[in-house]
Amino acid sequence: MTTLAARPEIDTLADLLLRLGSIPPERIAAYPPPGAATEADLLSPRPEQKLYELVDGVLVEKAMGYYESFVAMILGYFLENYLQAHDLGIVLGADGMLKLAPGLVRAPDISFILWDHFPGGKLVPEPVPNIAPDLAVEVLSAGNTIPEMERKLREYFAAGSQLVWLVEPKTRTVRVFTSPTEYREFDDTETLDGGALLPRFTLSIHEWFSRAARRMPPGY
Repeated sequence: MTTLAARPEIDTLADLLLRLGSIPPERIAAYPPPGAATEADLLSPRPEQKLYELVDGVLVEKAMGYYESFVAMILGYFLENYLQAHDLGIVLGADGMLKLAPGLVRAPDISFILWDHFPGGKLVPEPVPNIAPDLAVEVLSAGNTIPEMERKLREYFAAGSQLVWLVEPKTRTVRVFTSPTEYREFDDTETLDGGALLPRFTLSIHEWFSRAARRMPPGY
């Protein structure tokens, strides 16, 4: 009797791109072959020196330009200053990889993680800890898509995140999500706060982007 092989979940590259959030194909690493990548592959040095995330066995390049990185690091500066007076946890940058689920490694542009997630309040030795960010911040770049960010929102909250901030540098707006579908949008005239997660943390969006605007590239 002949046994038919099980059909793969993804038949074509178009299926894969759709599953990953309709991202541009140039963000998918060809090696290891899509679907076969592991955490070890993610951690291995690559000649092109790009940042990748691991999603469904695929190495997906992070869509982040240098200006978006600048905007993220300014936020990291404000958060780190806050934590000097309120030692609640740590802040990671865009190369701080976190395992949200088996086979799923994300690296938010900025992550805040409470000390409560670390045994004894000490950092763990693993290069990719199995920890979800309490606050995940994604600074949107041209290569990001709406379906991709919707997928990320679902993943962060499913893993245990309390807040996700989606930052749009072009419009100087920040959407503060408390669930994958519930958010409030703040504009350049308003002030962000950290809610119950970061008590007494406030940040003027105007001040944040004004610091970045002093070196703003053409087109922003």
